[in-house]
Amino acid sequence: MDVAWGSVIYQLVTFGLIILFAVSFTLFIRRLLVNSASKQRQNKEIGEKLDRIIELLEEEKNQGK
Repeated sequence: MDVAWGSVIYQLVTFGLIILFAVSFTLFIRRLLVNSASKQRQNKEIGEKLDRIIELLEEEKNQGK
């Protein structure tokens, strides 16, 4: 039985690259989703802090009258 080793190696490399692409793409999408959730949480916290600052400024303004 004669095996063409060049063909076998070529197929292994090709399948390896396809698997590597699939794994990389999956990890990339996962990282995007995690970063998006983190950004949303940070934006919410910043909004809450700004609301608190506005409340304090309004209270200070009303006390000054």
